[in-house]
Amino acid sequence: MHQPATTNPLIIMCINMTIVFAVLIGLSFMIKFIHMIDPTKPKEKPAEAPKAAPAAAPAAAPAAPAVDPNLNIAVIAAAVAAYGGDAKIVAIRPIESAGWKSVGRANGVQNTVF
Repeated sequence: MHQPATTNPLIIMCINMTIVFAVLIGLSFMIKFIHMIDPTKPKEKPAEAPKAAPAAAPAAAPAAPAVDPNLNIAVIAAAVAAYGGDAKIVAIRPIESAGWKSVGRANGVQNTVF
């Protein structure tokens, strides 16, 4: 057997890192080259001059529809009824804080009715 060229781990690391990064740089150039010659890329159309649109008065935004607060209760009741079983809705109340909201959701997931 022959003697290794070096036993210094720092030099071995530098050689290995150089090889790895050289391969990565070569791969990036290959990817860029493939993107340049890609036959499946759609052809670019020449840009047309934008046509001047006549200035129109801004249209009034439609009014937001009024939301019935009982609609949320009906949707939740329908979801519980569709789930089946003997589950009852005890209370429905909005959660105000973001922190409490996530804890409440986690507890709701853990305490599901089977």
